[in-house]
Amino acid sequence: MTTVEKTARAAGLASQAAVRAKDRAAWVALFAEDGIVEDPVGPSGFDPDGVGHRGHEAIGAFWDKAIALTESIEFRFEDSFACGDEIAFTGLIRTTLAGYVVDAEGVFTYRVDADGKIAALRAFWEVDRAVATTRPVA
Repeated sequence: MTTVEKTARAAGLASQAAVRAKDRAAWVALFAEDGIVEDPVGPSGFDPDGVGHRGHEAIGAFWDKAIALTESIEFRFEDSFACGDEIAFTGLIRTTLAGYVVDAEGVFTYRVDADGKIAALRAFWEVDRAVATTRPVA
């Protein structure tokens, strides 16, 4: 991290900023070498086996499949709860791609290691619920 602050909140906010800026290298660098991304948690089109994306190479590949193709991603979090080395954000992530908008409501958690690197990013949202919100860009 570029700051001396090593909290889960700082790491979560830095992750969101890197995604908004479409900065793959900065985003991947926020993770511990053995960090994991589970977005969403469990099996999905991004992770058919539901085991998550572990390590920088796999996390970068997740970016290429799930984030790189988007036009924009907005984090509309209503609240957050920091406890120990973790934080849970609640609200929705609004994704715009190919002329459509999709809202994924859920709980989005970040856990950091002693160095402030993201050890785990876990996103609890339901694919079917998100798909049901799909609409053309206004």
